[in-house]
Amino acid sequence: MTERALEVEGLTVTFPGSRGLLSRRRPLRAVDDVSFAIDRGETLGLVGESGSGKSSTARGILGLVPVSSGSVRLDGAELTGLSGGDLRRHRRHIQMVFQDPYSSLDPSSPIGESIAEPMVVHERLGRGEAQSRVAELLDRVGLRAEHARRYPYEFSGGQRQRVAIARAIALRPKVVICDEAVSALDVSTQNQVINLLQDLRDEFGIGYLFVAHDLAVVRHISDRVAVMYLGRIVEHGPAERIFGAPRHPYTEALLSASPVPHPARQRERTRIVLPGDLPDPRNPPPGCTFASRCAHVMDVCRVEMPPVTQVDGGGEVRCHLHATPVSVGVPRASTPG
Repeated sequence: MTERALEVEGLTVTFPGSRGLLSRRRPLRAVDDVSFAIDRGETLGLVGESGSGKSSTARGILGLVPVSSGSVRLDGAELTGLSGGDLRRHRRHIQMVFQDPYSSLDPSSPIGESIAEPMVVHERLGRGEAQSRVAELLDRVGLRAEHARRYPYEFSGGQRQRVAIARAIALRPKVVICDEAVSALDVSTQNQVINLLQDLRDEFGIGYLFVAHDLAVVRHISDRVAVMYLGRIVEHGPAERIFGAPRHPYTEALLSASPVPHPARQRERTRIVLPGDLPDPRNPPPGCTFASRCAHVMDVCRVEMPPVTQVDGGGEVRCHLHATPVSVGVPRASTPG
């Protein structure tokens, strides 16, 4: 039996509109009824174009942006609506690694102090014990204990991301959210950081929500993949099935744009070019939000939201091309047998 680490159900994040002298901006629903679950020791990749709602989903889970509705449960405890000390007690079990490690580290403090801070706040460690734990963490992420006295500007981008990861795992969290955590790194450094994340997952049983736009990276690290478009998850399932047999036209287009390392196969592939841009999230169209860019659009797509449908190979899809609608709920975290 696997242990459920994180459950997200019906998560909706709406940013308020504004009124100007000559115009009025409507509210923006950045995340719309998103549901998924992550087990301990499992990685869920969350992919989609810029503006699809990936980062807003991550920040909504952590309470960094206001949640309009929905439920976020960490290890069975409800986080939605908590504040102050109640939220702080649970937040130690869910941490985040941001895209830019330099901006997430205090430039005026040695990195040892940044890593020690969560342990001092949550575990009330003394100075000596905190220093010892910092040395262990630095060693675990491939740095040296003496690096604790250095400042963020003295490290490369990859080293700074290792520091950010050391801080994220300092409290042995159940879940770590990686928001484009390797997108700013070169390929060789990306591989080192990804291998580090996998080693930590295996060692500590951490569940990852891995937000990224690089499908090659997502395929390498993820057990399951969820595809977002204009605030909604349009397809989710085991990574092997998503990459081998995508069901949603948007997923197919994303995969066609992702290069493969084999030159002959790359030449044989047909690139699916999507016309136009994402619809205005402040004024989404009726029916399927992908209808205006879909090559398979039908009349029903323009008027009716697609139901959630189970597909062969595991997972679900929101598309009128597929049949047998099922009730919307929290997807199972493991591949069906």
